[in-house]
Amino acid sequence: MSEYPDLYLLIGGEKLSGGGREAEDVLNPMTGEAIASLPHASADDLDAALENAQKGFAEWRLAPADKRESVLREAAKLLRERAGDIASILTREQGKPVAEAQGEVIYSAMLFEFYAGECKRTYGRTLVRPAGQRSEVRYDPVGPVAAFAPWNFPALNVARKVGGPIAAGCSVIVKPSEETPAAGIAVAQALLDAGLPPDVCQVVFGVPSDVSEHLLGSPIIRKLSFTGSTKVGKHLAKLAAEDLKRTTMELGGHAPILVFADSDIDRALDTMVPNAYRNAGQVCVSPTRFLVEEPVFERFRDGFVERVEKMVVGDPTDSATTMGPMANARGPDQMERMIGDAKEAGAHCLTGGERIGNQGFFYKPTVLAEVPEAAEIMQEEPFGPVAIVNRYAGEAEMIAEANRLPYGLAAYAWTKDAARRQRLARDVEAGMLGINHGSVSAADAPFGGVKWSGYGHEDGAEGVMACMVAKTVHETL
Repeated sequence: MSEYPDLYLLIGGEKLSGGGREAEDVLNPMTGEAIASLPHASADDLDAALENAQKGFAEWRLAPADKRESVLREAAKLLRERAGDIASILTREQGKPVAEAQGEVIYSAMLFEFYAGECKRTYGRTLVRPAGQRSEVRYDPVGPVAAFAPWNFPALNVARKVGGPIAAGCSVIVKPSEETPAAGIAVAQALLDAGLPPDVCQVVFGVPSDVSEHLLGSPIIRKLSFTGSTKVGKHLAKLAAEDLKRTTMELGGHAPILVFADSDIDRALDTMVPNAYRNAGQVCVSPTRFLVEEPVFERFRDGFVERVEKMVVGDPTDSATTMGPMANARGPDQMERMIGDAKEAGAHCLTGGERIGNQGFFYKPTVLAEVPEAAEIMQEEPFGPVAIVNRYAGEAEMIAEANRLPYGLAAYAWTKDAARRQRLARDVEAGMLGINHGSVSAADAPFGGVKWSGYGHEDGAEGVMACMVAKTVHETL
């Protein structure tokens, strides 16, 4: 297993770690013990990053598409070569099983590879005009981007934050989570090692509110990209609005899974149970609310519990482990509070519902059934290893429940009825919908939500176009 690396800021290509900067501990979620010290950027560091980003944008916006493409492809190659080491580091700071961590690094490489191709696909268009006139629509990079990434996917979220801007010709200052910094640094370092000019991608850390207010208070920054909670997203959107900065907001969810009586129940269970506890449920598109049609409720419920009780929770570096610890101490605390509230409201806890051991941030995978709507966990995303399995009378009631909350990131459905699949595609309010399918994420597909789950997209062609602005040029020849 790789040693956990020394941590640093990346500002103008310099690795900054000392100089009297404040620092905080990074914890191993398996033990709760400190494994490294992370430097914080000073106000002067942030000003330097802003100045560099302005210079980096002036250079990179003029870089040929071939150059941008080659850097992204080489960075993807480096990520693939380094995937084992990065995954090992990621597991130590975040807690997910190492196989999941390696898959995350490979997905980051795939995203860079897709964005590399998009460098040559940002097409404009020529409008129909009479002889002697010419009008064209072109797309220009928006400008320096401030990007804030969360801790649940430390490599992938950073790759999403920097890949689109770099493909579009923008510079970017990214702040990975202070709780999981090393994987994000590794992604940025791969870009610099691939030949990206150092002012084009910089990495900073600090007290999140201080960093965001400093960067978003500068007119140099022209776009904000944020992944995190709806509450923080609303706050950052207000800061960005002061300067009318463009924004991409990927916020909270509480994904419904509509399971109809005509479904292949075993296939649905075999697909969705592992998804529900992937990364200990700390996934924004995690399936959390299982809405099961009455005739198959008991069969689905019992099959769900049977599969959960076979899961292996433990050391995430052990290949036999299917679920590691939660990423931080807040996780088990929130699980105890929300599950306790649900039980007091009348929910049945069929398995789990308690911490594991007295070291680290482990919590048993939990199944709650027949949870009353009044329970907090039916209103707010649990973001942990818990699934809710409730019964419903039929399609109309299930769709109404799926759409009840103000969140709309991901949703899932299982049915063999072709006409119903079309109705669900039309009527379920979500930015992404998986029908008889367990994944809603792909490098070439837009990733984003509706309602309180945010707006704008990452991944796909949309992830690059989100970092560009349309300009119409009218010309008399």
